[in-house]
Amino acid sequence: MSTTDGFCDDCFKAVPHEGEPIGTYETINGVKCYVATPEGDYPKDKVVLFLTDVFGLALVNNRLIADGFAANGFRTVAPDILNDDPILEPSFKDPNWDRQAWAAKHGPESWYGVVDAVVATLKEGGVTRIGTTGYCFGAPPAFYLAFKNESHVTVVTHPSRLVVPDDFEKYKSVSKAPILINSCEVDQQFPLGHQATADRVMGNGQFAPGYERTYWEGCTHGFAVKGDISDPKVKAGKEGAFKATVEFYKKHL
Repeated sequence: MSTTDGFCDDCFKAVPHEGEPIGTYETINGVKCYVATPEGDYPKDKVVLFLTDVFGLALVNNRLIADGFAANGFRTVAPDILNDDPILEPSFKDPNWDRQAWAAKHGPESWYGVVDAVVATLKEGGVTRIGTTGYCFGAPPAFYLAFKNESHVTVVTHPSRLVVPDDFEKYKSVSKAPILINSCEVDQQFPLGHQATADRVMGNGQFAPGYERTYWEGCTHGFAVKGDISDPKVKAGKEGAFKATVEFYKKHL
C-alpha cells in the first residue's frame, strides 16, 4: 500500500536479473553516471537519459536495461539521482531501517541539481536531443525536464510520486515532448484511476506532440525493471514495455 512517504511496498521489491553489464562508469559534471554506448556508428547528437528507480545504479537490472537501449543504437546515460544512497536489499529488510527518513532525503531538491548538471554537460558536448526514460522514482525527474523543455521525448514506466491530474495538465500545457506511459494492472503508485485520468487529459489527440500508453495485464508496480521474469506475464510486460520504449524513441527522438 502507499504510505505518507510517497512510495508503495512494491517500490522496494526487486528480483535481480541475470546478465553482465558492459557499460562504464563516468563522472559527468561531478555526477557519477553509468554510460552505455552503442557499438559502431550512432547519432552523437542524441542521448537517452535513464532515470532510475530507488535501487539506482546499484541494481544490475538497471544497468542491463541501459545496455539494452545502447544495443538499439542509443547512447544511454544513467545519472546517480540517488546521490550514492540507493536502496540496498539488506537495508530495507532490516526492521530498524527507517524508510521515512530515507524518503525524506530524496525529495526533488535532492536530484534537481544532478539532472541539471548532467544535461548541461551533455548539451555542451553536442547533444541536441534528449529522450528520458523514468522508472518509478525516475518519473518526476523526467517530468521536470519535460516541463523545462530540456528533453524532447518522455517515457515513464510504472511511475511513482506523480501528482495526478496536476502533472498531466501541466505537461499538456507547457511541454513539447511526446510522451509514452508504460502502465500495468496492479500499481498503488499509478493505479487504474490515474491511468484513466492520464488518458482523459492527454489522449484522443489532445496532446499534439503525441501521447501513447501501454497496459500490461498481470503485472505489478516495478514489473519492467525488477519483476520476477519467471512469471510469463511479467516477462511479457518487461519485454513489451522495453520494445514500446525503443519504438517510441525511434519514432520521436
